[in-house]
Amino acid sequence: MELILALVVATGLLVAIPGPNVVLIIANALHGGLRAGASTVVGTTIGITAQLVLVVAGLNALITLIAELFIWVKWLGVAYLIYLGIRTWREPVATDTSLKPDTGSLMHLLAQGFLVAVINPKTLLFNVAFLPQFMSSQPGLPELALVAGVYLTVLFVGDLVWAAFAAAARPVVGRFAHYRNRLTGSLLVGSGVALAMSHVDR
Repeated sequence: MELILALVVATGLLVAIPGPNVVLIIANALHGGLRAGASTVVGTTIGITAQLVLVVAGLNALITLIAELFIWVKWLGVAYLIYLGIRTWREPVATDTSLKPDTGSLMHLLAQGFLVAVINPKTLLFNVAFLPQFMSSQPGLPELALVAGVYLTVLFVGDLVWAAFAAAARPVVGRFAHYRNRLTGSLLVGSGVALAMSHVDR
C-alpha cells in the first residue's frame, strides 16, 4: 500500500509539471472548451496506455528499438504541431466563446492527443525506469496491471484538471478575442518545441 501511495504522489507531481501533452491539452481547451480538452486527454491517455502495454509485457528490447524509431517519427509530430500552431494563430477571430467543437473535431483532437503521447520516446523510456520503482522485485501480472492502472488513472485525472482549468479561463481569455488564437497557436507551437526537446538521453 505504501508503494501505491508513493506512486500516486509521484505521478501527481509529474502531472503538475507541464510537458508536451499538458501544453497540447491546455491549448485545445482554450480554443475549444472543456469537451475539446477532455477529448485530447482521452487521446493522450490512450497513447500512454499503448506505451505501458510494452512496459507491462516486459519487452525491453522492443521498447529500445521502438524508442529509437520514434526519435525519427516524432519530428513528423513536431512539424504537425507547429503547423497547427501557425494555422491557429492566423485563424479569424471568433467572439463567441460558447461554441463547441463538433463530433468530427473531437475525434480529431483525440487522435491529435494520441499522436503526441505515443510517439514521445522520452516518455516511453521514462516509464520503463519509473514504474518498477513502485513494484516488488519480482512483480506478477496483477501487480503490474495495478501499478499501470493507478499510474494511468492519476495521469488521466490530473490532465482533466488541467483541461478544466484552461476551459475555465477561456471566457477571461475570450475578452481579448484578438489574442486568443495567438495564445492558442503559441501553445501548440510550444507543445511541438517541447516534443522536439524530448531526447531519450535526458
